[in-house]
Amino acid sequence: MQLLSVNVGRPRDVAHGDRTVPTGIFKQAIADRVRVGSTNIEGDGQADLTVHGGVDLAVYAYPHEHYAYWEQELGRHDFQPGQFGENLTTRGLLEDDVRIGDVLAIGSARFEVTQPRVPCFKLALRMAAPEIVKLFLRSQRTGFYLRVLQEGEIGAGDTIARVATDPLQMTVREVFQVSYAEGAGPAVIQRAMAMPALARNWREMLAKQLAASAT
Repeated sequence: MQLLSVNVGRPRDVAHGDRTVPTGIFKQAIADRVRVGSTNIEGDGQADLTVHGGVDLAVYAYPHEHYAYWEQELGRHDFQPGQFGENLTTRGLLEDDVRIGDVLAIGSARFEVTQPRVPCFKLALRMAAPEIVKLFLRSQRTGFYLRVLQEGEIGAGDTIARVATDPLQMTVREVFQVSYAEGAGPAVIQRAMAMPALARNWREMLAKQLAASAT
């Protein structure tokens, strides 16, 4: 498993219809090694901290394996590292193998997997493709967010080592399907909510889903 690219970007204003919106989704690859802090990577930033960033969503990773799928799906061949707003473009870490709570060692930093990604309309702005949010969800090629357990330095080319995992925990894809596929019953929702590493906002979403299923 390998870190192919580290991508960062500061928030900027982007046209959206008849208004402008701030977004940090435009990331660019950096060549130098960079410091990872508790809530982001040095040189990176999020525009709306109510839904992005923070301890549970400090770093976003996306598998490079999905790039070929999207090139074919969208009929494009102009993708660059960070195309999906990810901080880390990875190889060898797919959603049906990575589990919530997995601990990943990259460089001198340590990360913990916290949740799948559910994109907002800003992904459509980044991709210049209005349909991409719906396609992204349907594809279940979500990537995943990471909590920083140990600050350190990382750089493109670093090996990614999975230093802890628990086969009883749900995979990123399984957790996504609990909320975005049909038929998740209360027992499955409760199992997902019981995972200690699951991000708080996802746990809150599942609690609402569980309450709605009981009515």
